[in-house]
Amino acid sequence: PALTVSTALPTAVSLPVRLSANGNITAWQEAIIGSEANGLRLVQVLVNVGDVVRKGQEIAVFSEDTVKAEVAQSRASLLEAEATAADAEANDARARTLESSGALSTQQINQYRTAAQTARARVEAARAVLDAQQVRGRQARVLAPDDGVISSRTATVGSVVGAGTELFRLIRGGRLEWRAEVTSTELGRIRAGMPATVTAASGARLTGRVRMIAPSVDPQTRNALVYVDLPVSAGMASPAKAGMFARGEFDIGTTNALTVPQTALVVRDGFNYLFRVNADNRIRQVKVETGRFAGDRLEITSGLPADARVVVSGAGFLNDGDLVRINDTPAPVTPAMEKPMGSGSASTPAAPGTAGVTGAGVSLMRT
Repeated sequence: PALTVSTALPTAVSLPVRLSANGNITAWQEAIIGSEANGLRLVQVLVNVGDVVRKGQEIAVFSEDTVKAEVAQSRASLLEAEATAADAEANDARARTLESSGALSTQQINQYRTAAQTARARVEAARAVLDAQQVRGRQARVLAPDDGVISSRTATVGSVVGAGTELFRLIRGGRLEWRAEVTSTELGRIRAGMPATVTAASGARLTGRVRMIAPSVDPQTRNALVYVDLPVSAGMASPAKAGMFARGEFDIGTTNALTVPQTALVVRDGFNYLFRVNADNRIRQVKVETGRFAGDRLEITSGLPADARVVVSGAGFLNDGDLVRINDTPAPVTPAMEKPMGSGSASTPAAPGTAGVTGAGVSLMRT
């Protein structure tokens, strides 16, 4: 019997070219917030991990009791130095008035002058000590250095910390980036500003842009890092989190591709086949390589001439050398009988001599 089938010519269409890569999502910049003051006791921690903060916001407070006492002491020392300086300057002024009369020797006059200068220097020193204590008082309040999200907290109420001790970590601006690992052979296809679609392990899909490409390649893996900026969500609460593994694709551009309907493809014994109709209406089974998808069409990368007419409906019933009857009026398609790419098993040919059986847009007829 001859099978009645539908056929079509391959169609050239423009398809996007995408380069796949894997990598980790990390903070764009992570600021370490530490203690500037030394030896103060922490009395308040005002934020926790995940909190969104603004630049200048108070996030922790140290005890100011010791600092206030030191400021008071420095202020008293300054007043004492100013009083001493005033007395020394008065003595210096009187010595100058007596200089012309010869009542005082040159050595005595120089001593008064030196005493006045020393007293003024002590005033400046006392003022500097007071300023330093006041700065230390301001350091008792820890402020956020930038807008962002708190990513780590080691601050503990009651602890006495030294200068430089880490208290918090802050993801600046809440900005995250995807650090994609790309092979050195593919690196030349990527440019700064190129769009990329990133899918995190949580399932969140984000669209970012390439910010920069690492200037060096890892000598062990021969891969380079590509840095992709991810969008900042409202309130900086991104669906992606720093430390997540993510897969992504770079949109390289578009190229012309030879495509056929997906229904034309049959997978047998792990190989992809199309059924080409020759001039004598005999079937020739051809092995092909497939590429990208475009809706209900599939790219054929090798094995099929551009002018070859292929069976698009009923291909699952055919074998090499079968005689077919062409009817290019589309018949209703039953999805259960179709054989799309990747099914992993061979389609079953129709039994010889069977009449009146329909499926996948094909009817078996005796001739």
